[in-house]
Amino acid sequence: MAEVGTLHEALVDELKDLYNAEKQLTKALPKMAKNATSAPLRQALISHLKETQTQVRRLEQAMRLLDEKVEGKLCDGMQGILKEGNKMMEEVEAGPVLDACLIAGGQRAEHYEIGAYGTCIVWEKQMGHREVVRLLTQTLNEEKAADKKLSKLAESGINAAADFGMEEEEEE
Repeated sequence: MAEVGTLHEALVDELKDLYNAEKQLTKALPKMAKNATSAPLRQALISHLKETQTQVRRLEQAMRLLDEKVEGKLCDGMQGILKEGNKMMEEVEAGPVLDACLIAGGQRAEHYEIGAYGTCIVWEKQMGHREVVRLLTQTLNEEKAADKKLSKLAESGINAAADFGMEEEEEE
C-alpha cells in the first residue's frame, strides 16, 4: 500500500488494486476457457470475460467520479491466485479433473474479488459516494453470481465426472 493516511486514500489504493486484478483476469480467462473440456464451463468462462471487461470500465468510471487518475497497481493477491492456476493447468491432464480444478481456481479469484468489492462498498457508503457504491454493487453482484454459477457447474456433473475418473484408476 502506498502512503495512506485517510480512508479515501485507502479506498483509492484498493480500487487501483482491483483495477489491476480485473485486468489480470481479462488475460487469464481466455486461457482458462481454452483449457476447459466441459462446454458449459468454457461458455461460463467466456461469458465472465465479457463481464470482467465491463467491470474494468466500471472501475475506470468510479475513479473518474472520485477525481482520481485511472491507473492500477500490481495486485499481488490476484497474481498469486493466477500463478497457482497456471501451474495447475500445466500439471493436471485435460479432462474432468482439470475442469474441477479450473472451477476451484475461478472460485478463488471470485472470493478474492467479493471481499475486496465488499470492503470498497462499505468505505464508499461511509464517505457518501452513492454513485460509486451503485457501480461497485453491480460488480459485486456479478461476482457473487459467477461464484454461484461455478458451484452449480461443479455440482451438475463436473465434480462427479472428475471423481468417477479417480475411482476407475483406484479399481485398476
